[in-house]
Amino acid sequence: MASTPDIPGQIIAFPGRQPSQVGFTRNELQRIMDVYGRMVAAGEWRDYAMGFTKDCAMFDAFRRTAEKPQTRVEKRPALRGKQGMWTLFGEHGQVLKRGHELAGVLAPIERRLVKAVES
Repeated sequence: MASTPDIPGQIIAFPGRQPSQVGFTRNELQRIMDVYGRMVAAGEWRDYAMGFTKDCAMFDAFRRTAEKPQTRVEKRPALRGKQGMWTLFGEHGQVLKRGHELAGVLAPIERRLVKAVES
């Protein structure tokens, strides 16, 4: 049985059906959860939420559950050929980083994590 290559942004649906929502691949979610776990250990984040729609998959990280998300990572496969399918949003909805690779988009969080650990 041949396996299909893991193409970023590709969703495999049951034969004869169209995918109804965008999701994260296992590797993408593992990378996001790794950063989330380290931010929790540093005391920066305490909760997260994920959302999946027809157009995008979202991961929100919260300092406190009752607040707006401090950080949001979005995956929009429709933008893959333009500015990149990954976007990092700040607490007030501003775009902090866009890109084609998840690692590059998560870099500002990694830098903030290094500063939090050094303090």
